[in-house]
Amino acid sequence: MDKAIPLALLASVFTATSSVCQRLGARDSQPSGVDVWLLFRLARRPVWLLGVASMILGFVFQVAALHFGALALVQPILALELLFVFGYMAVMSRTVRRRDWLAAAAMSSGLGLFLFAASPHGGRQHAPASLWLLAGLLTLGVVVAGLALAFGLKRRISRSESQRAAILGALTGISWGFVAAVIKEFSYHLDDGITGIFTNWSVYVLIGAGAASLLLASHALAAGPLAASQPGFTILDPLAASLLGLFLFGEHFQAATEDLALEALALALLVAGVSALSHSHLIVGEDGAHPVGELSDARAIRERTSAG
Repeated sequence: MDKAIPLALLASVFTATSSVCQRLGARDSQPSGVDVWLLFRLARRPVWLLGVASMILGFVFQVAALHFGALALVQPILALELLFVFGYMAVMSRTVRRRDWLAAAAMSSGLGLFLFAASPHGGRQHAPASLWLLAGLLTLGVVVAGLALAFGLKRRISRSESQRAAILGALTGISWGFVAAVIKEFSYHLDDGITGIFTNWSVYVLIGAGAASLLLASHALAAGPLAASQPGFTILDPLAASLLGLFLFGEHFQAATEDLALEALALALLVAGVSALSHSHLIVGEDGAHPVGELSDARAIRERTSAG
């Protein structure tokens, strides 16, 4: 357990670094619709590749932390990712105000408290194919509906950069939650050997869903301010994974009276934090001409990185 805490903190730092670097690499792309070639264009930018490398390192440290510590200990620490992102923003742009910090702290503490209080446990290691099919179709339906909301209906409903980034960030978080569930299914087949792994559907769904999630994340980070997309990344990923754990693997939440009270308090903190951040200048002020400059000082850093 003594190793799990620093490993989880490192995972949070590297994941936050990933979001910041990928935002720096993608912020001038802003596709008007779903662009399947976006990843290929971004892959030419060193700062974006640095973000992908940081994301991989974050995943490695997360797996290592879970090896040494329980999920109930590691997951709340991973929720600190949002605060680290705001720390980067404060250093680079110097525009993060006290209200923004309070909103981020409310979201991080709310998420961490909920994961700690709920502590999903029990269940099976392998889910039936019928449940996987239903979960996959529901996730795909949510993503398609969200994409229509973000892009397809733009002629009827005008959406700001922040709104589009928030929607795409939420879709990315949900997709990452689905990927996490697939990883659990995939891990169940690791003892079957090479033949067993590659004759099972999970490895192929993992590759496809992982690539689609990375594409969604790139669109979210290109669409608008990081403060709009990051909450969806940080909050909906573990929440979606937890709900899929209940549905697919038969896991259980803690349901004692004190646990339910903590879970309700945690959700209230989450809602309050999201509501406060939605009115922040970090989001509202960056629509259009970017007067605030969410990462204005970082633009020079990105240009120096690209030049190098």
